[in-house]
Amino acid sequence: MDIMMSSYSEDMNDEYQKLLRRTRPPRVVIDNEACKNATVIRVDSANKHGILLEVVQVFADLNLIITKAYISSDGEWFMDVFNVTDQDGNKITDDELVDYIKKSLGPDSCFYYTMRGSIGVKAAASHSSIELIGCDRPGLLSEVSAVLTNLKCNVVNAEVWTHNGRAAAVVNVTDGESGLAISDDERLRSIKELLRHVLRGSDRWGKAKTVVTQGATHAARRLHQMMFADRDYERADSEDGKQRPDVNVVNWYDKDYSVVTIRCKDRPKLLFDTVFTLTDMDYVVFHANIDAEGPEAYQEYYIRHVDGSPVKSEAERQRVVQCLEAAIERRVSEGLKFELCTTDRIGLLSDVTRIFRENSLTITRAEVTTRAGKAVNTFYVRGASGSSVDPKTIDNIRQQIGQTVLKVKGSPDDLKPASESPTRFLFGGLFKSRSFCNFGSVRSYS
Repeated sequence: MDIMMSSYSEDMNDEYQKLLRRTRPPRVVIDNEACKNATVIRVDSANKHGILLEVVQVFADLNLIITKAYISSDGEWFMDVFNVTDQDGNKITDDELVDYIKKSLGPDSCFYYTMRGSIGVKAAASHSSIELIGCDRPGLLSEVSAVLTNLKCNVVNAEVWTHNGRAAAVVNVTDGESGLAISDDERLRSIKELLRHVLRGSDRWGKAKTVVTQGATHAARRLHQMMFADRDYERADSEDGKQRPDVNVVNWYDKDYSVVTIRCKDRPKLLFDTVFTLTDMDYVVFHANIDAEGPEAYQEYYIRHVDGSPVKSEAERQRVVQCLEAAIERRVSEGLKFELCTTDRIGLLSDVTRIFRENSLTITRAEVTTRAGKAVNTFYVRGASGSSVDPKTIDNIRQQIGQTVLKVKGSPDDLKPASESPTRFLFGGLFKSRSFCNFGSVRSYS
């Protein structure tokens, strides 16, 4: 009976939200004249829990940078203003991108009612999604990708995070022969068991998990959720001296809010990570001020729990602080940045990560994408013991993979392109024959 009443209540709430949407549809204004250095995007809409996350997720998924924001959602109306640029600090002038933002945030947006499930997740049968979490160790991604290659799986997209001794990944794969999602249950069970065996190889806590599902998953949301469930926010004593984000939570008793302030080094998608964490912990953001125009970001949130109360205890306050710190740190780009762009093929990820492992490099974060037959991959690496990477090692890796295929950013020294020796290419002419592609030109708004 309780389940039936809960379902009835949720259905009624959905109908109410649909009515609000018809009578008071969202309004999106994109203005390139109001601010000298950024595009101003105003969003007005009927209010509901999670709408701020939906809006911020659109910007994050398009790799747009939010430099300033003012947010207010008291009562039944949600109003916010964002100053936004592209990754190069330019205004948003691409008509296709402007139209996509308006459609994603406006009356025709297709994910307005998805809060009860998972925001922004669209069902798809084009690939199988593998979720992994376990103890981090050097060479882990290499071992995982090698297993997938041996099982004739092609990695089409993947995102890998490491934090506080744990590693989590969302990997989208297709059948190597058909290019479709893997539907055979026995094969899926085999993939799951073999990957779990790899993850258990050095898992001190025995918490390695592997989940294989059909369809699309929003990688960043799932990575946050998996690491949160794995309690990666609990600190080891040895990390007490590590510099952390400045996160404070105090109660404003006159207004019955808790005020969360965050100061830390700015980086892309920081706002998504903090807003997602608050939303996923069942806190509602009523007002917020965001300033990230300089190297340091400042965020101020006025929140209550979904039950209407501010933070109730010191233990709850500490948990909010720890979880926000962890959310900020998970996506911090530690180490040297390698960008690889070449024609995609089965086993590419396995071969590249094996070269990193053989050169004693540890991957701290990775983003793997394939679009229109091109693999565009980003790896953040450091020495196996946490040290910086020797320039000779970098040169050796680029010689093996290809100078024009692998770009290096954040190098300890200004690396000059070395002359390429055909005899030193591990893959023969495979990379060399594939022309270098512009990293900024491969994009999709769909």
